[in-house]
Amino acid sequence: MRKPDTGSPASPPPDEAALHEAALAHLARYATTRTGLTRVLDRRVDRWARTAAPDVAEAARPALRETVRAVVARLAAAGVVDDAAFAEARARSLARSGRSRRAIAAHLAARGVGSDMTEAALPDAPDAELAAALACARRRRIGPFRPEGTVADPKREFGVLARAGFSHDIAARALASDPETAEALVAALRRG
Repeated sequence: MRKPDTGSPASPPPDEAALHEAALAHLARYATTRTGLTRVLDRRVDRWARTAAPDVAEAARPALRETVRAVVARLAAAGVVDDAAFAEARARSLARSGRSRRAIAAHLAARGVGSDMTEAALPDAPDAELAAALACARRRRIGPFRPEGTVADPKREFGVLARAGFSHDIAARALASDPETAEALVAALRRG
């Protein structure tokens, strides 16, 4: 929705210095990828364009988009934005919270991480997927983490793990685990 014209002149378009400062302010608060930072800066340009005259905004928008990409490229070259480091850190965090390899890959793809970086960042330890499934089961209080006296509903519990992206084999192994082994695997996953 366009702001009503109050007679005051529109602000000038953001220049490279303003976009660089906006990028640094965003990076100070959030970890992101090149794609994510580009989206943030593009939205900043779009906000400016909504307040500017339509002809001025349309004329300036292509140059501003190029400036955004130049700022992001400069920050990436300086190592401030590192997609591989982002992917590794986010993959570790998501695995510790009980996300499957599929869910982690989808999350990273949505953040603009390439498939080769995603594959390199995914946990590849032999029991990593089982440990993640157990972390999910613990959070949902199913399988070996089901409270004492609660009746098991295997179909529902399999469904929970399947919707989380775990294979049938991993879900079956997680749900059949004994509580001590399950706790040990979840603890090992959290230690890293």
